[in-house]
Amino acid sequence: MADTYKVADHFDKKDPVVREIYTRLLTTLKTFGPIVEEPKKTSIHLVRASALAGVETRKDFLLLNLKADHKISSARIEKAEQISAKRFHHRVRLTKPGDIDAELKAWLKHAYDISE
Repeated sequence: MADTYKVADHFDKKDPVVREIYTRLLTTLKTFGPIVEEPKKTSIHLVRASALAGVETRKDFLLLNLKADHKISSARIEKAEQISAKRFHHRVRLTKPGDIDAELKAWLKHAYDISE
């Protein structure tokens, strides 16, 4: 049976800034190339050939889980987890559209590049 989740469902009863952050995130990712949104029960997977990021919506912020092939050292990383020898997941809290800055764009580009 196919998933019946919709991207819009993740923004119900959320502060409008959550949608603004997500829109900026998606716009940024699309500058690198095609992106597919795969809404799940608790998150939205952002996919190139494989998932490069996951987004969890909260009342007034987003949690962005980014893929990388190395550990990113930054105070912005709330949690880093090594999944395999060359795969790491990093969680970043985004509270405003401006959080998608040059540093985050570089991390997103890397995640996009390794998700082919």
